[in-house]
Amino acid sequence: MSSSFFTLPASQRKRKRTDTGATSSSRKRATTATEISVAKAGSSKKPRRDESISGSDSDEDEALKKNDTGEEEGEATSSESDHEGETGAERRLRLAERYLANIKGEVDEIGFNAEEIDKDLIAERLKEDVAETKGRLYRHIASDFDFKSTMKTHFRADTLSTTSIATCPPYAYTVSKDLYIIKWQLPETTLPPALQPKTKKSPPPRRRPIKLLTSRGNAHKANDPTYKHHTGHILTVAASSDGRFVATGGADKRLIIWSAVDLTPLRVFAQHRDAITGLAFRRGTNQLYSSSKDRTIKTWSLNELAYVETLFGHQDEVVDVAALAQERCLSVGARDRTVRLWKVVEETQLVFRGGGGEKKSRNHGKEGGPSFAEGSIDRVAMIDEEMFVTGADNGSLSLWTMHKKKPVFTLPLAHGLDPALKPEEAYAEQNPDPKVPSPPQPRWITALATVPYSDLIVSGSWDGWIRVWKVSADKRRIEAVGTVGRAQGSGSGSDVMMEDATGKEQQAGIDGGDGPLKEEQVVRGVINDISIFERGEKGKDGLCIVAAVGTEHRFGRWKRVQGKNGAAVFEIRKIIP
Repeated sequence: MSSSFFTLPASQRKRKRTDTGATSSSRKRATTATEISVAKAGSSKKPRRDESISGSDSDEDEALKKNDTGEEEGEATSSESDHEGETGAERRLRLAERYLANIKGEVDEIGFNAEEIDKDLIAERLKEDVAETKGRLYRHIASDFDFKSTMKTHFRADTLSTTSIATCPPYAYTVSKDLYIIKWQLPETTLPPALQPKTKKSPPPRRRPIKLLTSRGNAHKANDPTYKHHTGHILTVAASSDGRFVATGGADKRLIIWSAVDLTPLRVFAQHRDAITGLAFRRGTNQLYSSSKDRTIKTWSLNELAYVETLFGHQDEVVDVAALAQERCLSVGARDRTVRLWKVVEETQLVFRGGGGEKKSRNHGKEGGPSFAEGSIDRVAMIDEEMFVTGADNGSLSLWTMHKKKPVFTLPLAHGLDPALKPEEAYAEQNPDPKVPSPPQPRWITALATVPYSDLIVSGSWDGWIRVWKVSADKRRIEAVGTVGRAQGSGSGSDVMMEDATGKEQQAGIDGGDGPLKEEQVVRGVINDISIFERGEKGKDGLCIVAAVGTEHRFGRWKRVQGKNGAAVFEIRKIIP
């Protein structure tokens, strides 16, 4: 049955609505001067609107047919005049209904028609949107991946120790101490051999990254201000998320911005007064933060290739910097044992003080075990906008929140202890004193990375393993998940092993076992940096971890480990329920 709304001419409908409103005396009293002016403006436009939509009966019949067949846009695309008298609350309600309708359409595409399942999916999507907007941890994915059975590929060039690595899928960028910057193409995600289709024509999938571009600096050009490359060790690299820029910093005090396409130098900045130790892009933007041994952090805008400002406050070398989506960054000051949160817009900073973790460590380690003071905070990574994790030279991982000046949890000896030096290694005499010169020392945390807004943390040192951790459900502890690529038959993937003072390997961060464990190292050398990203949408195709490996620490030669210079790629499968 046709409605009177479509049978009456548009002009009559408009006049009838106006007359009805005119008969109401209460609305006359409530009408303000602004509403009167809006009504006058609407009346001036009415003849043009009536003229454009008025017509014969055939026109109205045609409009009616279009409305019946769904070709007319209808109320969803109504003109602005329909919402002229709309209040702020009504407008918010209308936009919320439209947003829910859009999400309902996305849910319907998945194929579930059950009303309860649709409500659950919509509620989950809304929670994720709110959490990501507010910068909170909302993804618990650490238990969704199989870290034991991983595919590892080692790739290298003829360079010295690789000091840092950055990824912008499907590309990776490595830098080294002999002034090389190399662009690699990472392989696509591949199925394990057991799940690959057995066909004669298809070749085996490529696993080793391809070297695409190489650029090398020249140490002899140190006194040439026009030289657009590094003249000292390159210590850090970062890549923008849009794939346009690559930034490198080195011991030559230079920050160089490169074109990510062909590694052409775009700009060389020399504002820092000492070596540049860390670089971090603000998530989703081309705003860059750089840390330096000159105890400052500087901000840069790469869209304009310009310097912005300098942040002061640290009392020692700033050795690492991290950032997420908000306009703020975190930095660690080495031996001043502070972590500073810089709120760039407000021009303020929050200071978090370390150095007290050894008291908490006694409660979590083996009873009567050694305790090591925190001398330097070397690494920092942001979990979300309110939580972050740091690594120190006493081998401890510390979990922090923005609401406390001290860490809420400290995990000691995350990568175990180095064996004690032998007397012939410590003394130059032919017949040295047989007494052990020093007790075993902890392995530093040399690399640290997280998957943003999730509970997953990975760390590296020189013990031969990339160790995986997670934030507990109550966000008060760091719990061990396992190691990446643990060999078959070498124990449970959740057993994280370390050496105690007697040379026996113990479980670290769990209960402290007594059984020895012999296993082959997965990564031989010092893990100087780690980059991690998800394959597919929200990691549905797995994780990819890329580690920069060298025989020396990135800042010096005081620690040498047997191994190979280069990098390693780990492809981690997602557990299918």
